[in-house]
Amino acid sequence: MQTTPSDTTGTVLVIGACGQLGFELTHELRQLYGPANVIAADVRPPKQAELQQEGPFELLDVLDRDRLYALVQQYRPKQIYHLAALLSATAEKDPKFGWKLNMDGLLNVLDAAVEYKVAQVYWPSSIAVFGPDTPRDHTPQLTIMNPNTVYGISKLAGEQWCEWYHKKYGLDVRSLRYPGLIGYKSLPGGGTTDYAVDIYHKAIAGQSYECFLKEDTYLPMMYMPDALKATIDLMHAPADQIKVRSSYNLGAMSFSPAEITASIQRHFPDFEVTYRPDSRQQIADSWPKSIDDSQAERDWGWQPQYNLDKMTDDMLLHLHQPVAAIL
Repeated sequence: MQTTPSDTTGTVLVIGACGQLGFELTHELRQLYGPANVIAADVRPPKQAELQQEGPFELLDVLDRDRLYALVQQYRPKQIYHLAALLSATAEKDPKFGWKLNMDGLLNVLDAAVEYKVAQVYWPSSIAVFGPDTPRDHTPQLTIMNPNTVYGISKLAGEQWCEWYHKKYGLDVRSLRYPGLIGYKSLPGGGTTDYAVDIYHKAIAGQSYECFLKEDTYLPMMYMPDALKATIDLMHAPADQIKVRSSYNLGAMSFSPAEITASIQRHFPDFEVTYRPDSRQQIADSWPKSIDDSQAERDWGWQPQYNLDKMTDDMLLHLHQPVAAIL
């Protein structure tokens, strides 16, 4: 039996609230807990006006330990959602900063949570923790993990830190290994799976799309409403149901660029896609094709609600609005 939002009182701090996941998760949390109780924070002011209009917003560089501690001391959050990170393709261009942001930022949050007795911490991991020697079909929860990207290396290390803080300090830290996330409220942010966001924007605009992956490259993907549901369900599950303190495998669907193109062409028959693989192809080739998330289903009842065509129908319905109205 899962808890309800009323079981968690006090404030919630969302770090990285301007990102693709952060923006939508902040909105959902404000619907659950009340706008004034969810503090959005990011390193720069939001482009999304509603982040400041709906509730509190604070400027925060998560690498600034003093500023982070001051905000935690000020708001005394019961939950921290730490989402700030440099994503896969972007981190490969600036590996030292990618490691610093992804690692030092997490450790700052974990230390602040221990210091100020924060009840729960959420930190996202990724399918990037797997590597070229990992079984690529139906990738198990426990398996070979030898990531070959800065992003994946930092996420795998982060999983181990989360587990260590739980064992050492009893910190209730929880995590999900997200597949590629697709949503209509944010533009692509530097990830290898971002083609599956950009392709819808091109179709709506009546433009062709040049894909940076091969047409038969299968990757695990998830529609944003499922990602939000999984995150909130995980955080509301009783602690004794959480058996994995590194990070849970999470899956919904797997498809190739050719298949998402065909799904879009049900609505736009003349939509054209060409293929010019770049450096992101090598990253994609080291990642799983599909995910075994049966552990999450057993422990806290995870079930996705969207498949490819259902997602496409909903994406195109919402993207018929001007992008400026969405962001």
